Order: sequence, then structure tokens, then C-alpha cells
Amino acid sequence: MVLQAIQYEPASASSPPALRILDQLLLPHRTVYEAIAGCQEAHAAIKQMKVRGAPAIAIVAALALAVEIGAAAVAGKLPSSADEVKERIGDRLDYLKTSRPTAVNLGDAVGKLKVVAKKAALQSGATAESVAQAYIEAAERMLVDDVSDNKAIGEHGARWIEENTAAGRQRKADKSHALQVLTHCNTGSLATAGYGTALGVIRSLRAADMLTRAYCTETRPYNQGSRLTAYELVHDAIPATLITDSMACALLAREGDGLAAVVVGADRVAANGDTANKIGTYSLAVLARHHGVKFLVAAPRTTIDLTTASGNDIVIEERAPEEVTRIKGPKVTAEGKIQVDEAAEIISIAATGIDVWNPAFDVTPAELIDGIITEVGVVEKVDGRFDFGTIFQRPS
Repeated sequence: MVLQAIQYEPASASSPPALRILDQLLLPHRTVYEAIAGCQEAHAAIKQMKVRGAPAIAIVAALALAVEIGAAAVAGKLPSSADEVKERIGDRLDYLKTSRPTAVNLGDAVGKLKVVAKKAALQSGATAESVAQAYIEAAERMLVDDVSDNKAIGEHGARWIEENTAAGRQRKADKSHALQVLTHCNTGSLATAGYGTALGVIRSLRAADMLTRAYCTETRPYNQGSRLTAYELVHDAIPATLITDSMACALLAREGDGLAAVVVGADRVAANGDTANKIGTYSLAVLARHHGVKFLVAAPRTTIDLTTASGNDIVIEERAPEEVTRIKGPKVTAEGKIQVDEAAEIISIAATGIDVWNPAFDVTPAELIDGIITEVGVVEKVDGRFDFGTIFQRPS
């Protein structure tokens, strides 16, 4: 069973909608779900990275406001008119948007949900309750649609790797051949509504009996690979190996044609194909090109920002120096037992007084990307350029 990091219960006759998220700060050693009662809790959870991953951020924000509105409706505390509900929805969405500036999915969701509220308020006979209900239904659809989109991304990516890599063709013809994939950061159920984007490709390859092993990078400094991706791979019983970020070059050199592709997610894809993703992605793309390994980005169409011309226009978030100079985790006894029930320890790992630069993302130039996997297919370059126009004309 694929991990479910976002748990949402629609409203019933006796209770408003409810939302819980898996607190990713406690993973991989403790699995704890936290209730999100409204926008303030969601904003804090996103800011603190209890929830992370561009699709998951957007969905948690959207559903948190649905929970807040639903609770207000049950308590009889909605504003009195349709227009006032529309305005409140807009204000709360603007507030949620400030939680993470780089992930385009959140901004995209905010824009679409504002349109939903505006259209609902313009309907003949619109009431505060009808606008609130229209918003709630739209937010709930985002959750359902994201899971189906992720599964489509996984299938398209797996098929592309089968057909366009040496390892894919060999494995399809003869199951004794290895087919391995390297991924970076976390792009699975923990970063989405479920199944995942880049990790969804890995899941689909495994389901088709194509994948023999997945490799995941540690993903310093926040360790999303070792804490989160490794957690999901173990949860799903997928053969997998963890490496530090600096081992990637040695891995690519050692595995040769057996390593079919590097598959990563994205926080924003510019109109020309330049891709912002977790720091360390750019270096993997350079290594993949040098070693002749396909480099693929897996992301829903909502991550493609046609209003951003290139990677030069993407604002890169910088995070606290302490993420680099300290690590946090449970103590381990001399016998190797992890003491998960005790408070986590924070350990200093750097010289006091050293300056730190800690960008959360880097931008991989489009020229280093072989394909961008979306829910409607894989976009490849034509005459050296990505053209996303056609995929926005296709239905999901």
C-alpha cells in the first residue's frame, strides 16, 4: 500500500471536513499525523517543512482553507454575503501563498481557487453557503486529481525509459539485465497527494517488473533523500540503496548502461524548460550528460510556469544557516538501538563562526534535460528547444 501523507475527511451530516498531515520533521523514526484546523496551522506546517514538495504544499493549503471554511459554516460563522465569503477566501489564499515563494504549484492553486470563488459569487442567487461549498468542492477535487495525475506521470515516465534507454530496451527483451534509476530529494507520496512524480516513475517501473534497483541521494543539507525517500522505498519494499550526494559521480561511472536514468522532480519549470529543483539537481544533470545517462524531470503541468521566461527569472529561496551547520535526530545506544521515544538531539557539525550559504534550490538549464514527464506525456526538445504549447491543449 502506497504511503498516505495527507489524510482528508470530507464533511458529513454531523461534522465539518478534517485534515491531517504526516509530520515529515519526525521521519523516518516516528510516524505522527498532525491535525490541521485551518490556514494558520497550514502556513506554519509549510513554513517549518512539516509538509513539503510543491504539489503537497498546494493541496494542504487548499484543503486547510476548506477545513476552515467548513468549520465556520457548521458553526454559523460565515460572512453574511456571497461577496464577503469570496473576499475572505481571496485574503486567506494570499496569506497561504506567502508560506513558500519558490513552488509554483501553490501560486497556481491560489489563482485557480480565486476564480472558483469569483464565479460562484457571480451565480444568480449566490449565497455565502454556496460560495463556500463551491470552494470546498474545488479544493477536494485537487486532492483526487493530483493522485491520478501522479499515476499518469509514473506510467508515461516508465514507458519512456523502457523505449528510450539502453537499459530499458535490454530489460524489456531479457529480464536478466539490470535497470536502475537514480533520484534526488523526495518526490513521492510525501511530496504530493499520493504516489509521487519522480518516485511515481520508479513505482511504475517496479510494478511493470522493469526496475531492479533505485538509488536515492541523501540530499543535504535537509536530508530529504535519507529521511523521506528512503522511508518510502522501504515502506513499499522497493530494492533501493542510499548514497551521499558526493557519491553520484562514482555511481554513474560504476553502473554504466545499467543505470537507465536520473529522474528528479521540480518546484518550477520555466517556459524554456529551465528547472528549479532541490539544491544538487544541477550537478546531477551535469554528471548525467557526461556519462551519457538520460536526465528526466517529472512534474505535473501545474509546475510549468509559462509566465517565467527562463531560470534567470526564478527567485531562489535561501534557508537558515543552521540547516547546514547542525543535524537533528534520535540518539543511538552503544548497541545500535534508536531511542525514538526520547527527545531528538541537535548536534553541531561545523566550526562556530563560519559563514554559510544555504540556497534551497538550484536551476538546471534546459539543455541538460532530455525530457519533462507530465500527466499527458513526455515533452522532448525539438531543434534543441522545449515547446510546452501542445501539452496545455491536451486533456488529462
